[in-house]
Amino acid sequence: MGGSIHPTAVVDPAATLGNDVSVGPLSVVGARVTLKDGVRIDSHVVVEGNTVIGEGTRIFPFASIGHMPQDLKYRGEQSRLEVGRNCVIREHVTMSPGTEGGGSLTRVGDNCLIMVGAHVAHDCLIGNNVILVNNATLGGHVEIDDHAILGGLSAVHQFVRIGEHAFIGGMAGVEQDVIPFGMVVGERGHLNGLNLVGLKRRGFGRNDIHALRQAYRALFNGDGEMAERMTKVAKTHGEDGPIGQLLAFLRQSGKRGFVRPRPDADL
Repeated sequence: MGGSIHPTAVVDPAATLGNDVSVGPLSVVGARVTLKDGVRIDSHVVVEGNTVIGEGTRIFPFASIGHMPQDLKYRGEQSRLEVGRNCVIREHVTMSPGTEGGGSLTRVGDNCLIMVGAHVAHDCLIGNNVILVNNATLGGHVEIDDHAILGGLSAVHQFVRIGEHAFIGGMAGVEQDVIPFGMVVGERGHLNGLNLVGLKRRGFGRNDIHALRQAYRALFNGDGEMAERMTKVAKTHGEDGPIGQLLAFLRQSGKRGFVRPRPDADL
């Protein structure tokens, strides 16, 4: 085993450490923790529970990772937390393992940036390249798809799903599913168009963006019920590419429904 374990760190002998792992001063690593190759734990970090930290991930001071979930129904059942490769977990972040009622797994994908004070609750499933800005808070059972960004002080209700490439504005409260590519703003978040800046940054072409804008207007400002609008969009644009992702998300939306624009919104 390579790496560096500070003399004041407390690493349980039963913990599994890969090559080139570093654990800083006064940090604690529990018996069931696995730190894969190249993980860096800074000072004053606690990693507990049945927790796996992926290759190359760095955890900054005062983060609490893998402690028992904040769920009154939790009775000590075996559950786990998995964090992917090359993530950055900043100061005071908290992440909880899963519960029996949610599949017993909390998972964070690869290349995620979890900024100061953010909270990932029990049974959340987070994709790759996701950013949670300072103090963003996820309730239990939240699903966040790849490349989504949640602004500072935003909060996502339990069982809500955030689609790929979505953007949640700072201080927004999100109580329903957010469509892929959508942008949500407001104290009680409402859909405010597409995340055009994010789409351009990630290399979506002009034709795809133009088609998404047409589909967005047809879905949220067209005639008939939503099911009829979805059918019309599918016939007009097909089921492939970004529009196919959007339609699939809407069809799979959970019991809480999905965030919509304000009734007076100019689409």
